[in-house]
Amino acid sequence: MQNFSSPLTSTQRIVKIVRDKTLAIMKKGVSFLVTVALMALASSLASASDPSPLQDTCVAIAEPKNAVFVNGKFCKNPNLTKAEDFFYSGLDKPGNISNPVGSAVTPVNVAQIPGLNTLGISAVRIDYAPYGQNPPHTHPRATEILTVLEGTLLVGFITSNPENRLFTKVLNKGDVFVFPIGLIHFQFNIGHTNAVAIAGLSSQNPGVITIANAVFGSDPAIDPDVLSRAFQLDKNVVKNLQSRFWYDNN
Repeated sequence: MQNFSSPLTSTQRIVKIVRDKTLAIMKKGVSFLVTVALMALASSLASASDPSPLQDTCVAIAEPKNAVFVNGKFCKNPNLTKAEDFFYSGLDKPGNISNPVGSAVTPVNVAQIPGLNTLGISAVRIDYAPYGQNPPHTHPRATEILTVLEGTLLVGFITSNPENRLFTKVLNKGDVFVFPIGLIHFQFNIGHTNAVAIAGLSSQNPGVITIANAVFGSDPAIDPDVLSRAFQLDKNVVKNLQSRFWYDNN
């Protein structure tokens, strides 16, 4: 009987390579500690998630004196940590939606709650005017889960090349939708009244790249010849788009 084995995954290949190297080294009489170090390396390479914090809290502070640098922030001395480090007030207040895109994002991340540092989570409130939108954008470091509190939203995300498949849904009050990490997504208020949503994100600092702002509003500007060919537009059209003010609703 023939033995049909499934191909190795990338993780399995890494572990196999390190194991083979370890055996070769052991044959040459290298110490046990080297073997352990190599296996630890294999484990770290196979890991697909961020490391967990090794302490209960790491409240972010701007002053580095007597502090430890973790995840881009300095940690406050745990003995000086207080409840206010984990608190934010004001998410009940609507954002200013009188702007060109008709929406406003109120973030609650590590910049607003220092205690979020190393915890890998944050939130936003999004307000939408009638027919306002949160334009196509991405979060390079987070998956987003959005809940509609008021109104009706058309939402969607687009998968990566080459499929570029659009997943879209109309959401009403109480509905929930997930936008996978790094994928372009949007929300559009298709109702006649204001809409409100709350979203959770799987990073203390998810980041945001608004597509139109990044492409046509970069500083310095991208060479119009590049964008003209990329978008198959007349060069003068590109220059006109680059001359506009691209509003940031975040």
